[in-house]
Parts: sequence; structure tokens; C-alpha cells
Amino acid sequence: MSGEKPTTVVIGAGPAGLTAAYALAKQNLPVQVFEADKVVGGISQTVERDGWRFDIGGHRFFTKVPEVEALWHEILPDEDFLLRPRMSRIYYRGKLFDYPLKAMNALRNLGVWEAVRCVASYTAARIRPPKDQSHFEGWVSARFGWRLYSIFFKTYTEKVWGMPATALQADWAAQRIKNLSLSSAVINAIMPKRNQKDIASLIEEFQYPKYGPGMMWERCTEHVEKLGGSVAMQTWVKTVHRDPETKKATAVDVADATGERRVPLDHLISSMPLSELVLAMEPAADHDAILAAKDLHYRDFLTVALVVPQEFSFPDNWIYIHDPHVKVGRIQNFGSWSPYMVKDGRTCLGMEYFVFENDEMWVKSDDDLVAFATAELERLGLVKEGAVEVGYVVRMPKAYPTYDETYQRNVEVLRAWLDANTTNVHPVGRNGMHRYNNADHSMMTALLTAENIASGTNHDVWEVNVEEEYHEEKSTSDGGAAKGTGRSAPVIPRQKTPVDAASTADVDR
Repeated sequence: MSGEKPTTVVIGAGPAGLTAAYALAKQNLPVQVFEADKVVGGISQTVERDGWRFDIGGHRFFTKVPEVEALWHEILPDEDFLLRPRMSRIYYRGKLFDYPLKAMNALRNLGVWEAVRCVASYTAARIRPPKDQSHFEGWVSARFGWRLYSIFFKTYTEKVWGMPATALQADWAAQRIKNLSLSSAVINAIMPKRNQKDIASLIEEFQYPKYGPGMMWERCTEHVEKLGGSVAMQTWVKTVHRDPETKKATAVDVADATGERRVPLDHLISSMPLSELVLAMEPAADHDAILAAKDLHYRDFLTVALVVPQEFSFPDNWIYIHDPHVKVGRIQNFGSWSPYMVKDGRTCLGMEYFVFENDEMWVKSDDDLVAFATAELERLGLVKEGAVEVGYVVRMPKAYPTYDETYQRNVEVLRAWLDANTTNVHPVGRNGMHRYNNADHSMMTALLTAENIASGTNHDVWEVNVEEEYHEEKSTSDGGAAKGTGRSAPVIPRQKTPVDAASTADVDR
């Protein structure tokens, strides 16, 4: 495509796609965003029904990346942010456990006999750890013992991913749980002053847009359009055309209510699922790439939002449900996120179900899902019978890229094929890179990609990595690895030099 300024097409109006579009539009570069949904924000959208607002999954705004922090406050004015307390607990056998686990609270709730059995199980695992620690179950059991693993890790993890914990790779456990062990947790709980400088603690509060995270992306869309970019909703990218000789994408075919049209481009930024991007190529990708794309898997998600009187509210942002007798995995309290999300005298509880598209839960009618979620909420004893006044259902396909035993190889195959055949195609974000990222990580990949296009830099966004310290942790340590749980913040990668590229070419491909 000819022209003074390169034209960029962006697939997807979630955090990554809109961040890239905004960064390019600020550079006065032509950019067009195509979004299949009717609402911007992707999984970070805020759904509104009858004046109630629902956050899809719960999004705490906290980051250690200055560029992302600055961008949040550039998009939204300070007065649109609330400072909210952070609180989550675990529901197990009718009791609520502090999260992260605290020794005294856990001891009281488990009882002395069960606590002794947990310690004995931990001791046995330290003496004779599981031989196979390549998967989630073996990795966690080796560090906590089988009993604590089965109580606090197994049920919830298998609900989220819909597969045995032995099918999930250990790198997921290492990312989620880091270097935390039972011994460090107990020592920190019993002697916090002694270890105060060595053990990190989770942040106590976070920022949150008062009308939900979707407020951020609705405002970002307005900025993009004001700067001359375009954001087309309910518009699907059907085909990505490429030229095998130049090894570049040349155009996309998009479809909306008026029909199909072809849009030429100089660069393509994609936050659509990596597998779908490769399968949309014309001419088609090679056999190995197609097989790899079809073998990437996703976990889908639905929320059943139930309106209840304020008396059934709780202070947590969410509660993890470690009860194998119900299907709900987590319960949000939208009133604890922001009072602007709910109405006076009532709150709204989001019953979260981790599902596969078109499975038994997914295909239930909305009325049946509301009845099902209501029955589970009552069975858990969190509300009394008849307390639910009304319910709403929100479905979110491909919410979580799955870290299964073949995903790494599949991603490597697709990366190599894209690098070799479409040098102007730039995957970004969670689904775009098939990485279970937080929004700040996704935004950072988009910012670096936009800089590559606008300024000719050569950032390798696949090197946007995770720190040793969880992004919601604060550490008073002067050195050494931080301890904690959860996903980590992105580290800004160095630019890849020609020497780096040459030395890794054989490995990457």
C-alpha cells in the first residue's frame, strides 16, 4: 500500500487493541479498529443491564509499569477513579479463609486434627516429593503437601480450566504461586516482625473506575475517534490477505450489517485469538501451522449476576469457592468494587462459571442459569432462600487461553510461521499472544508495538515478561526473590539487535 503515512488495521477493541490505536492516533497515523462485539473493552468491558453494572472477571487497577499508570490517567481524569480496599477470601466447607492464607485463621477453620494432617502431609512431601513435578498437581503438592493442595488448589483450579490438574503445566503453577511454600507462609504468620523485610504482602487497595473498567475503554474509544482514528463495532474480520512474495499482509476482508468489504493496510495489529488469526490467512498457512492453530484451546466464561438486598453483601471483591459440590468458581460482589455499580439498598453478586462454549452450562437458557445460580448461592448459605430478586447472564467466549501440555509448542510454531510469512502482522494482548496476561501486560505489548510502527524501533514484544514479584505485591525487601502468589507485572524488554536476531533465528524457527 502506498502513501506517506502507514495505515494500521487493529483487530479487537479490548485493552490491547485500543491502547495500540490510541498510541498510533496520537502520532497522527491512520488507524482503523474493527470489533466484533457491540461493546468495547473485551473481557475488560462493563456490561450494563437495567442500571446494574457488571465487571467481567474483576479488574483491579494496579501496576508497577509507569507508562501504563500514566496512560490510565491520561485516558480517564483522576476524579473518575476510586481508591478501593482489596479483599478476597476462600470458601471451604462453609467457612471463609483469609487469602492469602493466614496460619491462625486457617487453623481455626480447619480444626486441630485437620491441621495436623495437613502438616504431616507437608512433611511427607518434603521427605519424599512427587517424582513428576512437570504438572500443576505435582509442583504444588511438592511445596504444600497433598492435603493442602487438595483443599486450597485442586478444586478451584480444575473448575477454572475444566481439566485435571495433571494436564496443566508446572509453569502455570510457578507463575501463580511463585516461591511461596507452607513453611514460609506459617513463619510469616507466626513471626511477622522477624520476617517483615523478607516476605512481600499483597497491596491493600487499588484504583478502580467508578463505573467499572469498561469506562476506561469507552473513553479511550472517544479519544481515538477525536484524533482521527475509527472504531467500527459489530464488524468481523473474516480474512487476512497476504503476499507470499513480500511476506506481508496486504488487506483484510471485514463484514458488518451492510455486507463485506476489503480494507487495505500497511500494518496489522491483532488481539483476536492467535489461532483464529492464523486460520484466517489467505493464502492459507502451512499444514503444521494450521494443526498448531487448531490445537490451541481456550476456556470460556459466564457470569450470572444476582440482585440481592444489601444485608447479603460482603466486604470482599470476590470469594473463591473451593467446594466441589457446586459448579460456581468465584463470587463477585459488585457493590464492593464500586457503589456506582449497584443501586441503593441492594448489591449484585456475580456467580462466575468457567465453561466451554456450547457445553451443558453454556447452552442453558438465561432463565435456567439464573435459577441454577440462585440455588447454588442458597446452598452455600450466603443468602437466605428467596432473597434473589432478579438475575442477568453474561457470556464471554475465549476468556482464558489454556496452558495445556501442548500450548507452548503450538505458540512457538505459530510465532515462527507469522515471523516468516507476515512480517507486518503484530499479535498483542491476552488472546492475541495466547498468554494469560493482566490488562497492564496487554497494554504494554500494544504500546511497544505502536512504537515499533511509528518510530521504527525493534522491540520484541514477546519478551514482555513477568517480574519475579507479583504486580499486586509490595515488597520491603532490599533484594532477593519476592514471595507471593499470582500473575506478575510486565518487564519492558530491551530491543532485539540484529546480532540477537541472527543468533536466535534457528531456535525461534
